[in-house]
Amino acid sequence: MTNNLTGEVHRPGRIEVVCGSMFSGKTEELIRRMRRAQFAKQRVEIFKPAIDVRYSEEDVVSHDQKHIQSTPIDSSASILLLANDIDVVGIDEAQFFDMGLVDVCNELAYRGVRVIIAGLDMDFKGVPFGPMPALCAIADDVTKVHAICVRCGALAYVSHRKVDNDRRVLLGETQEYEPLCRDCYQKALKNTEAPEAAL
Repeated sequence: MTNNLTGEVHRPGRIEVVCGSMFSGKTEELIRRMRRAQFAKQRVEIFKPAIDVRYSEEDVVSHDQKHIQSTPIDSSASILLLANDIDVVGIDEAQFFDMGLVDVCNELAYRGVRVIIAGLDMDFKGVPFGPMPALCAIADDVTKVHAICVRCGALAYVSHRKVDNDRRVLLGETQEYEPLCRDCYQKALKNTEAPEAAL
């Protein structure tokens, strides 16, 4: 909050997006920013998709087991209902939410709320994922974080799916996904297609 020239209190709303592949530290960065807001005695609320129960049904948990209390929800519209009198709203795994999330985040920012969003920018096929491209477009600040390619050590580009399942939404961890750079991802795709071509 800041005081303007007339002495009125003004809350500068903003939208911050943290995006990247799996294992890049998106959730860890979301938790870090939310904890700093808590230390500053700001009123915070964190939301996550109810379908994400990999580590916890209620907490937001990073791959390195950092965690923070959250509210699981099924629809982005619930955020507006539950975020009254909140200074900072955190949203994890934003790619799993409906497109209404874009309007919700804009509405919150116009109300003076700081909105911090973490999510995958692309799915396992390298296609922009859910509302994330639109959220990046309207954000005041976008931070792209990178995992390390497990095959060559370069910066990862995409979350490569290692299991034979073509569903777009498939919750998983290191057994199902691996971060790959663009070059190793192309090689992995060719290796996957090669046995089919031989038939």
